[in-house]
Amino acid sequence: MTPIATAGLPIREYILVGLISATLTFLLTGLVRRFAVRAGAIANPRARDVHVVPIPRMGGLAMYFGVAGGMAMAHQLPVLRRAFEYSLDPVGVLIGGGVIVLIGAIDDRFEIDAWTKLAGQVLSAGILVIFGVQWNVFWVPWGGNGASLGQVVTLDSNQGSLLMVGLVVMLVNAMNFVDGLDGLAAGLGFIAATATCAFSLGLLDSAGGDVGTYPPALIAATLAGACLGFLPHNFQPAKIFMGDSGSMMIGLMLAGATTSASGKINYTRFGGSDALALLSPLLVMIAVLFLPVLDLLMAVIRRTRRGESPFAADKMHLHHRLLEIGHSQRRAVLLIYLWAGLLGFGAVSLTLFDTTAVLWIGGIGLLFATVVSLIPRLRKPPNGVL
Repeated sequence: MTPIATAGLPIREYILVGLISATLTFLLTGLVRRFAVRAGAIANPRARDVHVVPIPRMGGLAMYFGVAGGMAMAHQLPVLRRAFEYSLDPVGVLIGGGVIVLIGAIDDRFEIDAWTKLAGQVLSAGILVIFGVQWNVFWVPWGGNGASLGQVVTLDSNQGSLLMVGLVVMLVNAMNFVDGLDGLAAGLGFIAATATCAFSLGLLDSAGGDVGTYPPALIAATLAGACLGFLPHNFQPAKIFMGDSGSMMIGLMLAGATTSASGKINYTRFGGSDALALLSPLLVMIAVLFLPVLDLLMAVIRRTRRGESPFAADKMHLHHRLLEIGHSQRRAVLLIYLWAGLLGFGAVSLTLFDTTAVLWIGGIGLLFATVVSLIPRLRKPPNGVL
């Protein structure tokens, strides 16, 4: 039987851990910036880039040490130590994250080829699988009988492993592709990790303190803290870029947190006709990761239709399109924050609050975001009119 925690929700402890990660990341980023300059890890402006002056990268190193520091603090807290005592998920994410940060740091300095990076991503995903971070079950809304809606699909170890590797590779590259404006990847990582942490805390509450729900909240809290601590250095005008070392780490940790939260959920807690509750794990994961994954899929389709490699660079990502219609860098980043927040926290709210109220508020928010996004285009006069 899975041990049950008797204490209330450890919200203060998770906030403390997140703040520790944020503080460490903020303090270490300056040191990493100096190291990057000395090591020659500099992002020189290219045709597809938005920045116009050379800027150091490799900021992912500071973020990783912030995450590690936050997890070390969690291990010293009696309540959060449960995340380590009954699960290897945090350790697996920490080790897999260390590997992918190392690969990203090498790429930040020497710009290794795409296939070598892909091999490193698969290796890091394999480490997560070895430590048990993988999908075991998920619910689908078909195939049920008269007494229940849908059915729970159980995956064997091979299927779960392949699904996890695919998810990690997809999210790692999605966050890498979306990292094109100052503060964009860090902000999206913070929003996604915070929403995932809130969902995990909701699971923890509804499961009566089941320690199986402690690891995803911890992974998400430390990642949110690291992204928050990095943002002051990275928001426009950026003093340092996170580079592949940071964007790939965010993707891997989001994959680990969402899988730890959703891939092992106990569906027997839900009623057979409660479709929203049964769908909530997949719904939250899809909503939290929707924008970066959409950008990735659009880029792959666009490039393959032109006969190019899916990894070929261009200036047609979502953030480039917002710049093209007239938004400034900062406004484009804030708009993407708005969209990500509405989708991510809207999905989480559906699992925690009254569905009708959430749908109304979410619909108004999406309408507002749409209008604000299109304002520059609406202001443009017709062709030929001055």
